[in-house]
Amino acid sequence: MIDPAVNWAGFALAVLLVELTPGPNMAWIVTLTLAEGRRAGLGAITGIALGLAANAVLSVLAANLLLAQGPALTRAVSLLAAAMMAWLAWEAWRDAGTSSTVVPPKPGSQRHAIAGFVINLLNPKSTLFLITVMPQFAPGGRPSLVEGLSLASVSVSIATAVHFALVLGAERARGVLMAEHRARIVRRILAVAMLGVAAWFALKAFA
Repeated sequence: MIDPAVNWAGFALAVLLVELTPGPNMAWIVTLTLAEGRRAGLGAITGIALGLAANAVLSVLAANLLLAQGPALTRAVSLLAAAMMAWLAWEAWRDAGTSSTVVPPKPGSQRHAIAGFVINLLNPKSTLFLITVMPQFAPGGRPSLVEGLSLASVSVSIATAVHFALVLGAERARGVLMAEHRARIVRRILAVAMLGVAAWFALKAFA
């Protein structure tokens, strides 16, 4: 059963803040689409979405096992979530003056979908984000397995929607997101917002 008290909007906003921060996936998708066309970009986001989905299922199962250990661990997860968001904020602020770059696989060397799948399946940042941040939006900090999987589907859906938008508007997106002065502004605004979320998680741990 899904508790109606689950904070769907809050979780969606946290995910969106992270997904809108220029990073390797974003840079790869835009660069690949410009170099090889929309078909290549769509192949990449298909693999990324499947990789994120598989990663999310494993993360939800891990979180479910951890949070079943008791309230002390639930509080510890809240503090880890605060640290995770603070780290993401610092990472965004620190890299505000640089553009994220990534070299796409050479045509014919491997399918872009497979590359996207493997990279995101093994992405420790995605795993840690879901294990620590997701429970903060469920009643008592302990989402049920169904709630966890539902929240994970929201996360994957938002990420895929952002990536799809990048493929459709790759030329314009590259100019907006990869230009140094614009990247600095975008990253620092999102960094401040993520730091605010981190502070909320920390207060929540001691409430």
